[in-house]
Amino acid sequence: MNNSFPAGGFMGNNFDGVWQAVEDFRSRFEKRSGTRAGRGGLRAAVLALLAERPMHGYQIIREIEERSGGSWKPSAGSVYPTLQLLADEGLVSAEEDNGRKIYSLTEAGREEAAGAESVSPWEASGPNPVFTALPKAGMELAQAAAQVGRTGNKKQVEDAVAVLEEARRKLYSILAEG
Repeated sequence: MNNSFPAGGFMGNNFDGVWQAVEDFRSRFEKRSGTRAGRGGLRAAVLALLAERPMHGYQIIREIEERSGGSWKPSAGSVYPTLQLLADEGLVSAEEDNGRKIYSLTEAGREEAAGAESVSPWEASGPNPVFTALPKAGMELAQAAAQVGRTGNKKQVEDAVAVLEEARRKLYSILAEG
């Protein structure tokens, strides 16, 4: 940030851009929160549902959404390839009924479903508290930066910019470590 201070001065309230950035940041996390399962979660969910009864793909999508309380709704673009993979592995079979494929477990699929974890995949798909802490901390940081920008003097704003630049560097170094 090359001395990019608000046009209205340090005491001005020309911080629409900051608040827009805060809203953009928030919306990125809100869209992700609880919408995806962990690795292998969709496979486990499909096997668990088909262990109950044969279903077509959209029934599987609706069941997962309903059982997760709306926090997880897999796309058709992830469910149908998963069904195809399970069919290729011999775990499910498909039968055409009124123009729709109805999927059911094979004997091998029933064995795999029986050996799965006891926690339902849709129960385990809720937001991870570790990941929900990040947007909260980011929002609080952005609010503090906006407050310094609104009420701080030139030196305070410059110090705040230096702190934010250092924080950004440290965050990237965390990613570089792992």
